[in-house]
Amino acid sequence: MGFSRAIVKLRVPILILVLAAMPLCFLGMAGTRINYDMLDYLPGDMDTVTGQNILMDQFGKGAFSFIVVENMKPSDVAELEAKIKDVEHVESVLWYDSAADLSVPMELLPDKLYEAFNSGSCTMLAVFFDSSTSADVTMDAIRQIRALAGEQCYISGMSALVTDLKDLCEQEEPIYVGLAVLFACLAMVVFLDGWMVPFVFMLSIGLSIMLNLGTNYFLGEISYITKALSAVLQLAVTMDYSIFLWHSYNERRELTNDRFQAMAEAISTTMTSVVGSSVTTIAGFAALCFMSFTMGRDLGIVMAKGVLLGVIGCVTHLPALILVLDKPLQKTKHKPLIPDMSRFSQGITKRFPLFLVLFLLLVPPSLYGYQKTQAEVYYDMSRCLPQTMDFVTANNKLQDNFGVASTHMLLVDSSLPTKTVRDMTAEMEQVDGVKYVLGLESLVGPNIPEALIPDKLVNVLKSGNWELLLINSEYHPASELVNGQIDRLNSILKKYDPSGMLIGEAPCMKDMIETTDKDFKVVNAVSIAAIFIIIALVEKSLVLPFILIAVIELAIFINLGMPHYLSQSLPFIAPICISTIQLGATVDYAILMTTRYKSERVFGRDKKTAVATALSSSIPSIIVSGMGLFAATFGVAVYSNMDIISSMCMLMARGAVVSMLCVIFILPAMLMLCDGLIRAATLGMKPPKPAVAGRSDM
Repeated sequence: MGFSRAIVKLRVPILILVLAAMPLCFLGMAGTRINYDMLDYLPGDMDTVTGQNILMDQFGKGAFSFIVVENMKPSDVAELEAKIKDVEHVESVLWYDSAADLSVPMELLPDKLYEAFNSGSCTMLAVFFDSSTSADVTMDAIRQIRALAGEQCYISGMSALVTDLKDLCEQEEPIYVGLAVLFACLAMVVFLDGWMVPFVFMLSIGLSIMLNLGTNYFLGEISYITKALSAVLQLAVTMDYSIFLWHSYNERRELTNDRFQAMAEAISTTMTSVVGSSVTTIAGFAALCFMSFTMGRDLGIVMAKGVLLGVIGCVTHLPALILVLDKPLQKTKHKPLIPDMSRFSQGITKRFPLFLVLFLLLVPPSLYGYQKTQAEVYYDMSRCLPQTMDFVTANNKLQDNFGVASTHMLLVDSSLPTKTVRDMTAEMEQVDGVKYVLGLESLVGPNIPEALIPDKLVNVLKSGNWELLLINSEYHPASELVNGQIDRLNSILKKYDPSGMLIGEAPCMKDMIETTDKDFKVVNAVSIAAIFIIIALVEKSLVLPFILIAVIELAIFINLGMPHYLSQSLPFIAPICISTIQLGATVDYAILMTTRYKSERVFGRDKKTAVATALSSSIPSIIVSGMGLFAATFGVAVYSNMDIISSMCMLMARGAVVSMLCVIFILPAMLMLCDGLIRAATLGMKPPKPAVAGRSDM
């Protein structure tokens, strides 16, 4: 109680201190770099990542884009090329004049060279940047090139994708937060007992969110997914803590006229409840840190920190706000809209065998759908963007006019004989889906010695120990076709040059597929194990963790199985994150009901009465919590034009409702069925001795 009394006594200084920290939080947010490149989170020891580093170190090349220009004369394209070369951080531009003088008519060029850069009324240029794919300066360069060329210019490549992604994120993120706040407030106005209290909660949670976002500065950078979701998620999963404090405070206000004493007792009680509740949520987010695809660690650290700051805020500046605004809060109270649930709970308990059958019937189709959804996820980040975005239009132009859906880059030993490189190139061009291979040997013809090759072409494609070749493919990144193509190309490459490396968007995507497939299994196992241990310690039972996790895992199977039956494909990161977030955030519903059930049994109630009482007393809190999480995420899911954000928010919104329903209807049936086993395997709940245990319902 000493801490609680100190909070009450220092309520005004606490508010002043938190508000004074807000300018620093804004500075911290502004100083935290946002990374929009998913491929940056691959493990650093992969060949694709090593090759990208070599490309930067040896060639001074990082990002790479194709530019498609429509209806432009060669002389105008040459003028545009010169302007593009002058854009800061453009390292080089590869066009047909890199291999032949502009005075040579295009029609007289070798077929391969002509077809590489021309198709109908379209001309293509390859642009290399001296900065990384998602560097801020690269995105600035993309915007400058678009401004130079106007509507006749279409820029493809990962840098163009992340540029459009960043612009869309910055446009939508304030609206995400606004929608989350609006719908969460509406939910709390409906389900709580005051008109003003939701807005006080939002102010308190908002302060905690700002502290979380500001302290991200010490991480250096965070992913755009973390930035887009962290505020919404923190609001959604920490809202319960404010509700706990408010209910506890009002209960004690009815017992005493001293509001300061009532708040001190409420803080003390809430700390016990909230700390226990938050541990499972933190464990769910912390499990993401075990992903080798480090974007999971990025989201996990930020959200675990956010939950911790939410707990701290709930027992520090929220009590201070409530005490400062106590009079208007008390005057604007209204009768709760959730009715008494006693009869409903008795009906559920009475018919518990039906819900056990429902549980058994739901498991097979849910598990099947869950497994199918995992197999049907997509990795192509271009699918996350609206089809009207500049990047998507450029990709379509590139594919429609040149038949190029993806480009691989090949790094080979520069000391390889010319004939060896030609043989390798010829064999690679026979691989299904390979449009052509562009390199020094293939561009200038077999009879031209390297000494006669233009320096500007040599400088683009050769540097130090390495030679660079471009492989244009008809297959889209992250497709099964391109992954098979990459395997075949790698086998050819290693035959001619064991030290060679195949890099680029599609090879990186293939690595990401293999990495995250392992990550999904690891994260699931870690989150389940961690939460199992937490429940076992909190409930002092070896049986209850199995029951509670089984109920929430069914909810997860239903939630993640539905996309398969609805013919929806999810971005790959969604199932990995949602399975752990839903488990960590909603298992609290089950813990709340189970804790009350244990108390009722310990006090001597028969199992039917104990379960019914636990259910009726828990339903209001479960509904408020579940609908709060639903409200905070559903609006974002409906609004967002980015599929990765929309999908994750829709899964969280639906997951909250499904978990809520599973806990209300299925958990009571499980408790009824396993009552004897629970009492035998839970400390403090062992059945009475046979001499006094004649009644079967005890």
